[in-house]
Order: sequence, then C-alpha cells, then structure tokens
Amino acid sequence: MKRANIFHTVAVLAVVITSCNKKMESNNSGIKISYMDTSIVPGDDFNEYANGVWLKNNPVPATENRWGSFNEIEDKNLEKLKAIVNEASSDKNAAKGTDRQLVGDFYRTAIDSTLSDKNGIEPIKKLQNDISSIKNTDDLIKVIAKFHKNSIRCFFGFYINSDLKNSKQNIQYISQSGFNLPDKDYYFKPEYEKIRGEYNNHIYKMMELVHKYNNEISVKSETVYNLEAKLASKAMNSLELRNIEAQYNLMTYIDFKKKYNNINWDLYFTELGAKKFEKIVVEQIDFFSELNVVINTSQLNNLKSYLQWQLINSTSSFLSSDFDKQDFHFFETVLKGTKEMKPRWKRAIDQTDNSLGEPLGKLFVEKYFNKEAKLKINKLVDNLTSVYRDRIENLTWMSDSTKKQALVKLDKIIRKLGYPDKWKDYSKLEIGGNSYCENVLKCNEFKHKIMIEKIGKEVDRTEWGMTTPTVNAYYNPSINEIVFPAGIMQAPFFDPNADDAANYGGIGAIIGHELTHGFDDQGCQFDGEGNLVNWWTEKDKQLFKEKTGLLVKQYNNFVAIDTLKVNGELTLGENIADLGGLTLAYYAYKRSLNEKKSPIIDGLTGEQRFFISWAQGWKNNIKPEALKQRLATDPHSPAKFRILGPMSNMQEFYDAFSVKENNKMYLKNENRSVIW
Repeated sequence: MKRANIFHTVAVLAVVITSCNKKMESNNSGIKISYMDTSIVPGDDFNEYANGVWLKNNPVPATENRWGSFNEIEDKNLEKLKAIVNEASSDKNAAKGTDRQLVGDFYRTAIDSTLSDKNGIEPIKKLQNDISSIKNTDDLIKVIAKFHKNSIRCFFGFYINSDLKNSKQNIQYISQSGFNLPDKDYYFKPEYEKIRGEYNNHIYKMMELVHKYNNEISVKSETVYNLEAKLASKAMNSLELRNIEAQYNLMTYIDFKKKYNNINWDLYFTELGAKKFEKIVVEQIDFFSELNVVINTSQLNNLKSYLQWQLINSTSSFLSSDFDKQDFHFFETVLKGTKEMKPRWKRAIDQTDNSLGEPLGKLFVEKYFNKEAKLKINKLVDNLTSVYRDRIENLTWMSDSTKKQALVKLDKIIRKLGYPDKWKDYSKLEIGGNSYCENVLKCNEFKHKIMIEKIGKEVDRTEWGMTTPTVNAYYNPSINEIVFPAGIMQAPFFDPNADDAANYGGIGAIIGHELTHGFDDQGCQFDGEGNLVNWWTEKDKQLFKEKTGLLVKQYNNFVAIDTLKVNGELTLGENIADLGGLTLAYYAYKRSLNEKKSPIIDGLTGEQRFFISWAQGWKNNIKPEALKQRLATDPHSPAKFRILGPMSNMQEFYDAFSVKENNKMYLKNENRSVIW
C-alpha cells in the first residue's frame, strides 16, 4: 500500500470442529473451510487454524518469493489483462494515440524477446555516449537531468507533490537516491556482508556484459560500490524515514543553492524543463551535504563509471535476455529467494501496467469492472465511517477538543473507488514497434513532463497514485483520501454474493485499515485538509503514545524467522491500522445485523467467520530471503502477525472463540492496546 495500508461458547466450537473436519462448505459463506486446520486451537495460533491446510498445500511457486491472497488475485487479473493486451496488440489498424494503439504496440515489443535480444544494448547506446562525452561537472549535471527525465536513478531524486504544510499547493521535493541495496544498513551492518559481496559480484558481471557489447566502456565494480556506499552513509534508513517532520526541511531556492554549492542547480533544473520556483523541500539534509562533498571530491571518471552502472541497472530488464537474467539473479534470487523468472507475458503485462497504467486501466474498466461492486463498497465505507464516528465520540482517553478535530478530519476524508473520474490524456505519447526499452523510456519521459508541469500549480485532488488493476489500496495523508482500485474489489477480499461477515472481515477491515491510517502515528500528524499540523492536546498525544507503545512492545516480541524479530517501531503505523481496521469492521458488521444474532453457516457464527475471513485474506507463504529483507525494510508486519497481532488485542476475538488465559495468543488486559 502506498502509505499504509488492516468468538462464543464451547458448545459452538464443538460444532465448528465437527463441520470443518467433514470439509462441508457452503457456497455463500465467503470463507474456505477446506483451508482450515481444525486440529489447531484457535486461541493458540489462529493463522494455522484458519489457513493451516492451505499453507501446507501451497508452497511458494518457483517464480515467486511469496504466495498468498494478493498473488492469487493478481494472477486472475493477469489473465484478464492478457485478453486485453492480446486483443490490442493484434489490432494493427488502431488509430495512433488511442489506448488500444499505445497498449498494443507497447505490449508487442515487451513480449518479443527475439527483438530485445537482437537490439542488445543499442537502445541505451546514445545515453552511454552521453556519459562518455562528459568533460566537466556541468556536463555531468546535464546527464543527471537527462537520466531523471527518463526515470533512471542516480545521485538523488526530484519530484513534485503537495506541500505537506500547504496541502492544496504543489511544491518541489529533493530526496536521497542513487544507491541500490534495499536499505542504507545493507552497506554497513555485518549481517549483510554476504549480500554486499554478491552485489559487488553482480556489478562486475553486469559491467562485463556492457563491455562485451561496447568495448569502449570499462568500469570497476569497487569504484561504483564505494561511491554508492558514500551516498548511503549519510542517508536515512527505513525506520528513520518514518519521521515525517525530520524530512520537511523547507528552504528558499537561493539558500538551497548556497548550501549545496558544488552542484549547478540552475543548470540542472533548466535541463530538467522546470519552471522557476522560489522554494524547495530538502528531505534528507545530511545526505545532500554528503552529496555536495562527493560531487566536489570524486574523480570525474569515477562519477562517469557510477553513471554507466546506474544506466544499465535501471534498464537491464528491458534489454537483451543476458542483462535481464543477471538482473533477476541478484535482485530476485539473491535478495528474495525467487528461483525462476515469471513467464515473459506476465512480466510484459506488469510493465505495461507500470508504464501505461491509465490507458490499460481504461480498457480494463470497459471490459471487466463491476459497477455493482463499487456501489456496495461505497456503502461499506459509509458504514465503517459511521462506526468510526461513534467510536471517536465515545473514547474515554481523548479530550473533547481533540475529538472535535478528529471528527472534522474523518468527515473530510475523500474516497476514490474503482477508477479515476478523470483520465490523463496520453494521446500525444508516441509508442513504436522497434524497441521495448525505448518505449519504456518514452513513457518515463512522458510522465516526467506531466509531473514537471505541476510546478506552481494547485494540487489536482482527482489524481490517483495507483493504477486501476492494482491489487492494493492506500491512504494519502497529504490529501486525506482513501483509494481502492478495481483490482482489489474481488474475492477473497470482496464477493458481492457472499455473506456479510466475510465481506466485513475482508474488504471491510481493509477499508477500516485505510481509514485508520488517517489516525495512525504518522497520519495523526495531518489535519483534515492534509496539512502537517498538530491538532492534539499534549495530554492526548502522550496517552496515544502510551497506547501505541503497547503495540511496539507486543510486535517487538514476535519472532519471525531464526532469531529475527519484527521491528515494532518500523511497523507501528501498519499495526495501528490493522488493529483499528479490524475493530471498525467488526462493529460495522455487528451494526449490519440490526441487533439480531448472526447466522450460523458451516457451523460457524458470523463473528467467527468475520475473523476467519480476515485471517484467510492474509494467508501467505514466503521465502526466507524475502522475509529477512522485509523485516529490515518493510513497514508492514509479516502476514502471520497481521493475523495474530490485532486479534490478540481484541476482547471480541476472545469472546468469539472462547480464548482463555492458557491459550498462546492470550494477552493480559493491561498489555492489550485499545486505541480507536
């Protein structure tokens, strides 16, 4: 997610276990009895109870590094998208600039491995020559600007987005970038020494391939690595990047140029095509101080070698198969444990969605979108928002003044469901049939132009940050919006024909998760307009910190693999959202019953099926390598603990499954976190 994100008596349990063992499953319960291992006591390990059979029977495929509900839906979507792109690519008469022409020609080059192998390194030869022609620092700056226009990572990043403290106006941001291991800590901590060796070897092999195609280029891997490590040394790590206020360093452009005066910023922004502006936000002060030194003290040839590496690193997936395979070996096999590349058609569709998300999204909506689903999910959002309002009003730990501001913010949350109301115009983008890599770079430059035109303009609040087929959702604090693409509006998260318990435990809890992000430890720093401003009393802030501190402590004790534990501080925002989302969805489901008892289906009460639905949505197997990387860098807890963590804080779960003190998931009342 972009920022994100989310029983009764012994007698009832006896019925549940008997029913599950017979594998009898109704058509409309919305949960899968066949996935469950009812030999497990629910209060000991709910993940194994709800998903045990599935976990045993669904190892991670060789082409993946993890496998779960999101992957299952993504595979279904890929089949739908395959029909769209195949139809578009077979239409040789589609009018230029239409969605069908753009998608069809792009996919046709992306799927054609023979064409990519024939082209070899030719699509980036001009950029390689640009690097070789650098004679001085100004030449270097021009190439950096050209790279950034084509989304080729190097040295630093630049983007336009809403001003965190003036949310209706766009502003310029400059940020750390240009080092390629998953986190700065990978360059320095002893536990990553083996990966550092593999990375150096990867750089060496890639640059040997480059030399084979273009013998005028010769780069030493240690030169590149050492320069990356210098940049990383003053960067923020994943945990530090959660500190929003520390990254809002507003400067006048004049002061910015004076502070980092070894870079010709006027030249850079002119080459970038940027209009003049007066202010800029420097996200990582120490990083740019180090960059200023690196640019001034490094030998020009070393900087050129670094650029040659960044160029091939950013484009290798779109070039000949030898580059593609070597790139996959390090970033997927070494770092994540993925054994085999996905079929080329799947990778080609993924990149089509990444490069041409809106044209492809329009075709997807025309062919597959269920308008009824949008209406039903909109109703779910209404119900969840109403429950959230009631719960805020009845909080005993929050003062009336803070409650008032929280309710104002809740009422102002913008909802975007399914697909954008306004599509971007891609008709002037030129996509040809000669080169996959060239098409990717053209798309990158086209999107850069759209971004750069935002300078000095108000924020377009209709814009989306995810493509329509994406199986995900997000909350954006600077606009105060929740966004649910069409891709996630399907089983197991949402089934319009399923019982309400499953839908509230699935998509309902995910909606609640995104709503709660507006009030997690980061989201709570933004007001209803999306401005980074304090609306809390000091006492309320302290009470909130005490309650969230219980989650930090709880998750810090979860052992994920070997001796590695979850980082409760890194994952705090997502853990707050999971707990809040599941709580909101539970009470929204209870409200939907109109004080009636929930129906028993498959021997399970509605309350039980609600929690099982959440758990089955997070069923997941993962490769050890991928899990270790996620523990170091991912603000989301591993899937297993997204089940166990929030449930063990909820008395409602204890009641539904008769959880007692001797059960492993049991938390004493004083250790439970009840926030929203």
